[in-house]
Amino acid sequence: MVGRKRPRRPRKTLTEPAIFARETSCECRAPHERLTIEQARRGTPVDRPVRVYADGIFDLFHSGHARALMQAKNLFPNSYLIVGVCSDELTHKYKGFTVMTEEERYEALRHCRYVDEVVRDAPWTLTPDFLEQHKIDFVAHDDIPYSSAGTEDVYKHIKEAGMFVPTQRTEGISTSDLITRIVRDYDVYARRNLQRGYTAKELNVSYINEKKYRLQNQVDRMKEKVRTVEERSKHFVYRVEEKSADLIQKWEEKSREFIGNFLELFGPDGTWKQMFQERSGRMIQALSPRGSPSNSPPRELSPLRSPSPPSHWGHAHAHTHAHAHAHARASSPPSPKAASASISSMSEGDDDEK
Repeated sequence: MVGRKRPRRPRKTLTEPAIFARETSCECRAPHERLTIEQARRGTPVDRPVRVYADGIFDLFHSGHARALMQAKNLFPNSYLIVGVCSDELTHKYKGFTVMTEEERYEALRHCRYVDEVVRDAPWTLTPDFLEQHKIDFVAHDDIPYSSAGTEDVYKHIKEAGMFVPTQRTEGISTSDLITRIVRDYDVYARRNLQRGYTAKELNVSYINEKKYRLQNQVDRMKEKVRTVEERSKHFVYRVEEKSADLIQKWEEKSREFIGNFLELFGPDGTWKQMFQERSGRMIQALSPRGSPSNSPPRELSPLRSPSPPSHWGHAHAHTHAHAHAHARASSPPSPKAASASISSMSEGDDDEK
């Protein structure tokens, strides 16, 4: 039906890296006719994908590179993305020294999910023979003029031929930006790699700088230890404060409970006072003598015991003893003279009786 978009085929799960392009011929066997951008966007031809080419250095492969390749891959409904990677020789001649070798850069591109094929040792300037050899329909790159190799824009003839499709650059990320960060923080990265076991010779660091970096690493480790101890100390103090506050709260609760119990027991109307009053009353009752009844009968002698016959001596002795006892009760404690007089009278009485 006219105007209806054809559903896109689901992409297979990627389990292998992209293939390398053959140096002799293209693997595409379908008849290769010249396409316009309008035709490619409509999804024609139906018997083959649209072959899109993107080239570059791709040093320190990063997200900006990946996003550019993602755009190139998705320019048309059915596309086949070929990526050309320039060799070290060409790159060092026209652009400058690279961080990664050409083999490392080839492998980085092969493992990008948007790439279908990688061309090694790609040309710096695209020629008609190269475009024909790889059956390239369109070339994708950002629209900024790329002046190099004595020309103002190496893609000028591609644009004039109607084969150029622009992509958008990703701001804030580029190989030059990454290298600038490393150069700006060179000392940090040199110390980092020394600490990880690299030698000063491998890092091209002088003997004096090596000692300086190692000393700085020791100082940093000491600072980190101090910082760790401080953090642990703060954590310990915080825990002690929490425990102290909890203990103080419990102590206050127990104190209030103890004071309440004490007042309940020993207060003015406490339980202890009532118990003391009750026990005092019982003790007073138990210790107080009970009075004898006034109408109690006189004590009688036992019938088994007969009264002893009166004795004259006993009567006189009892009389004398009663007299002395009555005299002692009536007067205050006698003086020695009074005691002698009393004894003399008792002896005279005895002589009279005799």
